[in-house]
Amino acid sequence: MKIARFEFRGHVAYGIVDPGKGEIQELDGPPFEGIRPTGAPRPLADVRLLAPVVPSKIVSIGLIYKDHAREMGKAIPEEPLIFLKAPSALNHPGGDVVYPRASRRVDHEAELAVVIGRKAKDVSEREARSVILGYTCFNDVTARDLQAKDVQYARAKGFDTFGPVGPWVETDLDPSALSIRCLVNGQARQDSNTREMGKSVFALVEHISHVMTLYPGDIIATGTPPGVGPVKVGDVMTVEIEGIGSLTNRVVAP
Repeated sequence: MKIARFEFRGHVAYGIVDPGKGEIQELDGPPFEGIRPTGAPRPLADVRLLAPVVPSKIVSIGLIYKDHAREMGKAIPEEPLIFLKAPSALNHPGGDVVYPRASRRVDHEAELAVVIGRKAKDVSEREARSVILGYTCFNDVTARDLQAKDVQYARAKGFDTFGPVGPWVETDLDPSALSIRCLVNGQARQDSNTREMGKSVFALVEHISHVMTLYPGDIIATGTPPGVGPVKVGDVMTVEIEGIGSLTNRVVAP
């Protein structure tokens, strides 16, 4: 099932997407409280897709793909490296990514995102599956020069528009071996598979939930594979993940 958040004539709601029919059927509330369709389906072309959830936090994972750690010249952490990305960085499918004046190098980072479906604290790896609503595409846009300058990640990854996510949440998916790619202007820059991750999605949920409580709608961006690289104003970035779909955003001047 594909669950989206959308806007239609000023009205914002959640809905179930049927890409084959090009339709979306509104739900009578957030999907965390039960999935109850209401009313007749609308043409998907008539609505604007929004970020599929509004998280209390975006928890990111660093250096989870071995080849990416090597290309960054860093050792693979013994435990998952977690950091927070500002929720105000959240961006929509098709939304513009604004190139900040403070940076001279902005990179794309294709990532599989986990969307939490119910409150989770101190869950085990075995229990993790039951607290996940589903999965979506994420682009952890990063001002790489500022990341190197600051050492920590808050500014480099926290600019407004630096967190495109979507187009929807896929609830019926095995995340263990999914093709993941990033294209810039139609040319593949990143091309990998989630089986190359050093930890499973469920192990990441376990680890994070023993640090902080996860709430419905929270996003875990599970790290990026090798091939990250710079983009410039005018470039079009597309994250593609098998079984989910694609997320496209254009880079624009401030």
